[in-house]
Amino acid sequence: MKLLLIEDEQRLVEALSYLLKKNGYATDIAMDGESGIEMALTGIYDVIILDRMLPKLDGISVVQEFRHRGFDAPVLFLTAKDALKDRIEGLDAGADDYLVKPFSSEELLARLRALARRKTKELINKTITVSGMTFDPLRGEVTKGSEIIQLSVKESLLLELLMYNQGQVITKERIFEKIWGYYSGTDIANVDLYIHYLRKKLNTTAIKTVRGVGYLFEEN
Repeated sequence: MKLLLIEDEQRLVEALSYLLKKNGYATDIAMDGESGIEMALTGIYDVIILDRMLPKLDGISVVQEFRHRGFDAPVLFLTAKDALKDRIEGLDAGADDYLVKPFSSEELLARLRALARRKTKELINKTITVSGMTFDPLRGEVTKGSEIIQLSVKESLLLELLMYNQGQVITKERIFEKIWGYYSGTDIANVDLYIHYLRKKLNTTAIKTVRGVGYLFEEN
């Protein structure tokens, strides 16, 4: 899973970053609300961990803007505010869970696992059909007429990103960061290569190139 941690307390950022990466979560960091919302709106994160009290833009405003833009990634609030009205305000703003500081690392990881399970359940039967192709993201399969086409993990992630953003141009940079990550040690040219793989495997012209920008999935 790819996480975004929006937190301005340096020591906590360092501790959480180490904990999350040690437990297999690819984690990016934002130290204030403005940069946090900019990163969140790329849509590449599976879960967002968000401090409530932030410089430049508070956590409530960040999650409200995130939800207003139509993004549904789970958001876990971290906060020192433990009053009932504060919890209610955070959840009503669009957060999925609320963890009060100080907290144990075990509880944080347990809550992240719960949010991951919830997201997985939401994907069950959440297939999408475009241009005569039905894509099942959980199985990594495309059904085209009577043919079932099995995709690799990277191909499946790429097709999911394109199909769920049908009609929208996705930049090569966003695709690369979502699927490989800038710290993966691979090259952004992999995006073009896997687009080629998908087009050939699916035998489709629905994946369009927007020269100099990126790609989009468009119904034929």
